[in-house]
Amino acid sequence: MNIAIDVRRIEDFGVGTYIRNLVRTLATSDTVNRYLLLGEPEKVSRVAALPENFRVVEWGQEKRLWKRELRLHQLLQAQGPDLLHIPYLREAFLVPCPYLMTVHDVADFLYPRHPGWEQNWRWRMVRRTLSRARRVLAVSRATQRDIENLFGIPASRVTVVENAIDERFLQSGRREEQKLALERYQVTDPFLLYVGSARPQKNLPRLIEAFAVVKGELRDHPVYRNLKLLIIGDELSEHPDLRRTVLRTRMQEHVRFLGFLPVELLRLFYQAAEVFVFPSLHEGFGLPPLEAMAQGTPVVTSNVSSLPEVVGDAAVLVPPENIFEIARGVERALLDPDLRQQLRERGHRRIARFSWERSVHQVLEIYSEAVA
Repeated sequence: MNIAIDVRRIEDFGVGTYIRNLVRTLATSDTVNRYLLLGEPEKVSRVAALPENFRVVEWGQEKRLWKRELRLHQLLQAQGPDLLHIPYLREAFLVPCPYLMTVHDVADFLYPRHPGWEQNWRWRMVRRTLSRARRVLAVSRATQRDIENLFGIPASRVTVVENAIDERFLQSGRREEQKLALERYQVTDPFLLYVGSARPQKNLPRLIEAFAVVKGELRDHPVYRNLKLLIIGDELSEHPDLRRTVLRTRMQEHVRFLGFLPVELLRLFYQAAEVFVFPSLHEGFGLPPLEAMAQGTPVVTSNVSSLPEVVGDAAVLVPPENIFEIARGVERALLDPDLRQQLRERGHRRIARFSWERSVHQVLEIYSEAVA
């Protein structure tokens, strides 16, 4: 088979993790099929060394939708692939060959940034794109249900192919590296950790409010009276609502936004955290809890959407809309040594359940079925 893959977002978070590991695993495991990677050659070269059955063809990020689709049509007509893999949810109009699409979540439609006629138009176009796909891949059963409920795509046309964490999170940093990283960012107190964006479904205002409750409960605790909350991902300056929440709860001395960190540093913060807290309202899969588990950190996360399906019994599950339940879950994970040890052991067993080799083997089978 000759398979084309849209890899323009190969350096992104989330979707980029999927694309990077899909390409790397195919490159090391499949010497039979030919692959045409549509994206920027420089970005792809930074991610993986490609064998002879892989080629990269330049396809940039055109801002205008019609230009992007016209260029894609021209590329596919010239290259003649048997199948195109679109690795994230988007609209596609002029695809001249069979295609399949991976859906990571439907958050853009459940929590729209710009509701109105444009959002409604985009929903119609995405539904049309999904309905014409040979197959749709969902990263969890929860996402499979969301696709059926929101777009009316029958579950029989959607196959669940689970994600896995980046292999770099399976490594552990040395104690000296961890100490240097914390000193660099002037982190001297025990801390809770959140990693991810600050989009509305991530529920960060309630996380900050729950942290304020925990601080009040532990103000005289010999170990955790100086507990901090570190938020890695977005800059506070970009989210005035979060700034207001921090000021209203009087947590400005105890909540820190560290912005983006590279994987090597992020792994050290996972390792050093007392508890990883991820009270999201909606996740298509939810990689950060698994990344924390890989570093032996107890996890508190939501009991909704895909998260119970992903973490199983290896995390403390809480209702994300109740700040007092979030706070209670955090206190349990902080103060119960037996529970902390159980969560570490279960976490290591849990991440072993997910593997890019297993997932890509499923993807290859779906490629064959879609082409046939």
